[in-house]
Amino acid sequence: MTIITQVAEQRKALEQAVAQALELASAGSDAAEVAVTRTTGISVSSRYGEVENVEFNSDGALGITVYYQQRKGSASSTDISPDAIARTVRAALDIARYTSEDPFAGPADKELLAFDAPDLDLFHPAELDADRGIELAARAEQAALKADKRITNTEGGSFNSHYGIKVFGNSHGMLQSYCSSRHSMSASVIAEQDGDMERDYAYTIGRAIGDLESPEWVGEECARRTLARLAPRKLATMEAPVMFAAEVATGLFGHLVGAISGSSVYRKSTFLLDSLGQQILPEWLTIQELPHLRKGLASTPFDSEGVRTETRDIVRDGVLQTWLLTSYAGRKLGMKSTGHAGGIHNWRIAGRGLNVDGMLKEMGTGLLVTGLMGQGVSMVTGDYSRGAAGFWVENGEIQYPVSEITIAGNLKDMLHNIATIGDDIETRSNIQCGSVLLPSMKIAGV
Repeated sequence: MTIITQVAEQRKALEQAVAQALELASAGSDAAEVAVTRTTGISVSSRYGEVENVEFNSDGALGITVYYQQRKGSASSTDISPDAIARTVRAALDIARYTSEDPFAGPADKELLAFDAPDLDLFHPAELDADRGIELAARAEQAALKADKRITNTEGGSFNSHYGIKVFGNSHGMLQSYCSSRHSMSASVIAEQDGDMERDYAYTIGRAIGDLESPEWVGEECARRTLARLAPRKLATMEAPVMFAAEVATGLFGHLVGAISGSSVYRKSTFLLDSLGQQILPEWLTIQELPHLRKGLASTPFDSEGVRTETRDIVRDGVLQTWLLTSYAGRKLGMKSTGHAGGIHNWRIAGRGLNVDGMLKEMGTGLLVTGLMGQGVSMVTGDYSRGAAGFWVENGEIQYPVSEITIAGNLKDMLHNIATIGDDIETRSNIQCGSVLLPSMKIAGV
């Protein structure tokens, strides 16, 4: 039996399980919603070419939420047999009778649901072949090890291949499903020079195996990144321009996600409270969300409440256009769901025509941040203070690696004062953007 045939049978069985759960739940509640997911895959790792781990997994869960007289009850089960589903429904109904009334509780509004889900080309499964996975992991590791004699140890190579099925239904008559896949490969090594040891990694990820970079690219990139970190220096305390490399710049906009999420807004726990319709980014900057991007790592036809996802501008010309709302948050704020139950969907932030070298020249002298540590961020005040590592830059040229420093500022000011964004777009994230240059931050060193 091929994977395609096997998945088709599993998908049908899961849809039947959701339909059964809805039928049982609807008999004792005012409304109900049911979601089921199943993930199957393989994870392998090697170290010095020897197999360290081979793990096959196939797991999933069915979750049921019922609403009864403005009360909500939820229950879940990893068993989707008819008897187990019936027990899970009864548990959810029992819970709903004891919870407090909440006038904002309930399933998503019917007119917002994805009754016809588009095919987003997310499903590219591969035969789960352990030998092939081990070969790819070992090749990635070997490419890193042979790159330079200063690479003295390895944390190994890894390969992962998974596919999943998601089914969602509710008492409004919606029952939709889709399949997706995800494959990745990585390597991590340690380099040593004059008693200093540094570690780094590299990885590639995609919906289809054919979209991955080669094992040799992964290994060579891993070696390059690790070697570049050797012999780091410390910096004096100062204020200077800071450039966030693309892979860490996504985290800056990740803080924006939290700040404009509906739950943060109705709890008044965000530094961007009352910012809807206000300028929060430079006038030249637009953030577009593309949930239907084919093969997108964060693409989805509907959110975890069944609300259809839509292409939209989150920020247009620097002005915040929307909060990120679930049905519950929307009702609390007197608005409609924006299809963000479960997170965001492929944010794309366009650059301004500069590659990395151009960005460094634009900065002149300052700090290039390639790694961040710690969680020193207040979403209420926007105060930002995190450990950082990277490179010191002078006259647009990288001079030497730096470590054991702290960078600090305020997110509201940092976002508003972005000087430019590069075209070196990081595509391995649900936020796609290039390097970000800030005109000034506090740098705490020795």
